[in-house]
Amino acid sequence: MKLAIVSLGCPKNQVDADVFCHALLADGHETVADPAEADAIIVNTCGFIQSAKEEAIENILLACSYKQQNPALKVIVTGCLAERYKSEIAREMPEVDAVVGIGSNKALPAILRRVCAGENGQVESYGPKTDMPLGGRRVISTPRHYAYLKIAEGCSNRCHYCAIPLIRGPLRSRPLDDCVAEAKWLAGEGVRELIVVAQDPTAYGEDWGKPGEICALLDALNQVEGIRWIRILYAYPERITDEFIAAMQRNGKVVPYLDLPIQHCDDAVLKAMNRRGGRREIEQAIGKLRAGIPGLTLRTTLIAGFPGETEEQYAELCDFVRTVRFDRLGCFAYSAEENTVAARMDNQIDEETKQRRADHIMEIQAEISEARQKEKVGQTLECICDGFDEESGMYLLRSKADCPEIDGNVLTPGDTPLETGAFYHVTITDSDTYDLYGYVEDRIEETGETEE
Repeated sequence: MKLAIVSLGCPKNQVDADVFCHALLADGHETVADPAEADAIIVNTCGFIQSAKEEAIENILLACSYKQQNPALKVIVTGCLAERYKSEIAREMPEVDAVVGIGSNKALPAILRRVCAGENGQVESYGPKTDMPLGGRRVISTPRHYAYLKIAEGCSNRCHYCAIPLIRGPLRSRPLDDCVAEAKWLAGEGVRELIVVAQDPTAYGEDWGKPGEICALLDALNQVEGIRWIRILYAYPERITDEFIAAMQRNGKVVPYLDLPIQHCDDAVLKAMNRRGGRREIEQAIGKLRAGIPGLTLRTTLIAGFPGETEEQYAELCDFVRTVRFDRLGCFAYSAEENTVAARMDNQIDEETKQRRADHIMEIQAEISEARQKEKVGQTLECICDGFDEESGMYLLRSKADCPEIDGNVLTPGDTPLETGAFYHVTITDSDTYDLYGYVEDRIEETGETEE
């Protein structure tokens, strides 16, 4: 069959789609880019916050709309939304042919056969969350030169606002040797930038009784031939140890970039969120990171309008953002998620106030980001080329400070041909709030030497 796979949400969800796509290809199917050409559409959904749920529903309805021109089309829904809302999908979207929980992703080839055999009614399949594959054969759906390496599934942090433990279950770390084996395979396929992902990579190994095992993993990944950059998404403040900083220092392929999702800075709000530690611990972690890792790019995520957040606590958060001056920052209006502790709290804040607070913090950060970018004018940066952009007529590159799909770009003139996936030295001549502009000095050979 011809399959169109639509994957939404985070890179971790994309890796899940890569794994079940490989299984479907191995079962004799093929993928197509245009859903109108498909015999079946598989929508791999996100269900983390309200906006993600709305996007997932829109994509499911869009997939089902193709049945008007192709009544034989099959629509299968999997991923976080399917795991969380199977009854609602079955009741409100009868045109969906199968609803598949994350624990049954590995059974998708068999489920597709059942659906196509004309099994009566909507097919449901919900294996235990622990059946979710931690690794396995996969395709690479990202551009060839970078890829995500998922090192763990689930989360045991139990933040009161977060539905991930309900959807994905507790932390389950992937065996270190298995992670390294996949990294070697990715390198052999042409991947040069490896992006390590999990709900909390710094918790890697804790379920084995080995806290800090992320350090051993970084040591091993640093030895993988062919990989030039290793990027870590994400790191929690309470797990920023001297050992972790030392592991980032000694492994030269680990880029000086870290996403540190702190969510807030007020002690009372952090306690209500069930976050470990308070403002003092956050400031200590940031101080140690900046002192220990020269040139560090620090990114964070904040939540505005958490239940009970006062105007004074919000003002404190604004002042914290101005003082710390993160290189990158995303602030989201609090989303009350069903069956979480926070959704049942008193003093819920109205949507307009939450969004106003989030928007204002992003305005503060925009000024900081613009100033941070200006500081790079005149510098020469090591960059990887993501390809040519037809709209701007320029090449899009990224420095070590730029994560794909999240951060900005380094743009260079299109009159000098560059190779996608190759590394270059770029001298920065201009900047704006999120992007840099410059010209290529020379190409960097894989040995680290330059080609004049």
